[in-house]
Amino acid sequence: MLQSVLEEKLNQMNERQREAVEYTEGPLLILAGAGSGKTTVLINRIAYLLSKGLCAPYHILAITFTNKAAKELCDRIDAMMGPDAFGVTAATFHSFCARVLRADIAAGGIYTGSFTIYDADDSQRVVKAVMKELEIDEQLLAPRSAQNAISAAKDQRVLPSEYCAYYGKDVRHEQIAKVYARYEAVLQASNALDFDDLILKTVELFEAHPEILAKYAGRYRYCMVDEYQDTNPLQYRLVSLLSSKFGNLCVVGDDDQSIYKFRGATIENILLFEERFPNAKVIRLEQNYRSTANILDAANGVIAHNTSRKGKTLWTAGEKGEPVYLKRLSDDFEESRFVVETIQDRVVQDGAKFSDFAVLYRTNAQSNAMERYLVKSAIPYKVVGGFRFYERKEIKDMLSYLQLINNERDTLRLKRIINEPKRKIGAATVSALESISMQEGLSMPEVMRRVEEYPALSRVASTLKEFASMIDGLKETLKDTPLDEWIAMVARESGYTTMLELEGTDEAKDRLNNIMELCSSAAQYQKENPEGGLSGFLEEISLMTDLDQLADDEERVVLMTLHSAKGLEFNYVFMIGMEQGLFPSQRALDEPDGLEEERRLMYVGVTRARKTLYLLHTRQRMLYGRTQFCVPSEFLKELPPLVCKDLTVKTEDLFGGSFSYTPRTPSASAVRVGRVSHAATPAIRRPAPAQEAAPFAFEVGDRVRHNTFGEGTLLSKTPMGRDHLLEIEFDKVGKKKIMANFAKLTKA
Repeated sequence: MLQSVLEEKLNQMNERQREAVEYTEGPLLILAGAGSGKTTVLINRIAYLLSKGLCAPYHILAITFTNKAAKELCDRIDAMMGPDAFGVTAATFHSFCARVLRADIAAGGIYTGSFTIYDADDSQRVVKAVMKELEIDEQLLAPRSAQNAISAAKDQRVLPSEYCAYYGKDVRHEQIAKVYARYEAVLQASNALDFDDLILKTVELFEAHPEILAKYAGRYRYCMVDEYQDTNPLQYRLVSLLSSKFGNLCVVGDDDQSIYKFRGATIENILLFEERFPNAKVIRLEQNYRSTANILDAANGVIAHNTSRKGKTLWTAGEKGEPVYLKRLSDDFEESRFVVETIQDRVVQDGAKFSDFAVLYRTNAQSNAMERYLVKSAIPYKVVGGFRFYERKEIKDMLSYLQLINNERDTLRLKRIINEPKRKIGAATVSALESISMQEGLSMPEVMRRVEEYPALSRVASTLKEFASMIDGLKETLKDTPLDEWIAMVARESGYTTMLELEGTDEAKDRLNNIMELCSSAAQYQKENPEGGLSGFLEEISLMTDLDQLADDEERVVLMTLHSAKGLEFNYVFMIGMEQGLFPSQRALDEPDGLEEERRLMYVGVTRARKTLYLLHTRQRMLYGRTQFCVPSEFLKELPPLVCKDLTVKTEDLFGGSFSYTPRTPSASAVRVGRVSHAATPAIRRPAPAQEAAPFAFEVGDRVRHNTFGEGTLLSKTPMGRDHLLEIEFDKVGKKKIMANFAKLTKA
């Protein structure tokens, strides 16, 4: 059965794809251009290995970068092969390493398999606490800078004791070395690993214990790595070790999409593949199945200006498509209005859905004006990289309880919730408790259990004993209670539920609902992973990324940075802020090879578009509280003129000459009223509930009133699914297109 299904799949592939599937022995580099079907190649390659009897499923390891990509891989393997593929390992780098460490980290003698994984926020809290302890002024060394420096050192495998010798012995590096050393001591005492440790400790484990490496290298006869251009030196070392026995390492990547240097990724891993793995085969996938020919020609034209690349040219057998649209606007609010009105027009004329549209930008700050205009136009949207569900305070608090129960050495989480809700346990008590814990070599909960032995804690002995008893009781009930019900029990027994109920505000009710949503997530996890348990659930959450939160069925316009957009695709893409110093960024222009990475980022943005691409730039822009006058991005000059259509001026006038564009008078809705902080704003904006009669209550020609825009005349109403798109000529602000369900119109 599998053989016939596979043969049908192979017959549907192009020549280069099929070659990549059937080349099974030895190192293989698949240079896969954007939209060239690399996931299909990986799936069919796995099926080919199994159908030819070259290995059993558990001999195959496929590593990706996101949980979403790993899940897609698993789902498609299951759909194609069913039980025949049971046992194939498809995981992210971090989840695979976490699995290895859970099983074998105890061999190192420092950590146990119940270790906690600290996310970036947790790590920064530890860094800040360490800096306070070491009396290092945050004005002279920012905690985030110290955290980034520690992460970079771990990527290069530089120990705290080696830090100054490697990076230099100036005052700043000496301070970072002290923070790094103390940071590592705190993590070890807490039985905690940060994200960098997951890979670093796995590599160290393999190198220090040949028998453990032999177990994994002997198991995985075929190793495959997706997005290889995004790997760092540690990840290269990891896959080298895993493939050391059989030598069957297949990596799939695109040097033209290497855009994560700031995270430690190195393009050299893919550029030097043949040098590091002698006799390697290189196969280029250049036929694109995603975008129109004009979009691909634009991408090829820009990326051809880079010199550090292996070289390939994307092409398609599909249609030429619409031209790439260029437009210059007067400012960022005119830019936002153009985007919104174009979306509305495309929805009506093309029958598009809101989820077909993506707005991409270089920095998060650029979303401000766009969000405000989308809100005023009642268009639902989602910001990827905004305030995530698992970053909400009540969720972080509940997860801290769960982490503490799972690993009682987790001092960071204990200190977060020991007085949440209030238990009259002050900072002085916590400090004394932590000091005793360190002196005695005991966990803080263990000190609480034996609190009578420590006079310094006598004043709050009963409270501390009660807290420890509560944690122990919850841990005892875990083994006999479904995970979702048990989390609800934790919320009740800790007093957290009561605290929110007594508060009685709408916000408190929302926070209670969020805790119930956490329980729902646990129920879904347990359904999909019957043997996973609390540790597995916490691990899945800790390894989750923003893109894992992006649901495929949400009917919303998506706003995100260009870095976040990698791996995604949309029918309509707007790239805003195409201005020199913004994109390419000024920082990149000041760094060696910075411009080439920015150009790769441009290539990534262009190739996200399937059908239509808009590249927008402005005469002036308000950013970071300052108005700045803008020059068009040099990347626009690199576009092939024949594939572009300038909606403002002639292409050759972009970098000189007069502009024929006359800005429209800004509407009342576009008046700038100050910058809005989004520090604690949910990523999903939900428009106000609609009045039931609104879509059908008025006829063309009726006078209507809108809360924001005032009075106007209804010019047209166009049915759209369960709603109507209304066009209204308002007396003060001119024509607006608004969805009826969100308009909340009244009779004028």
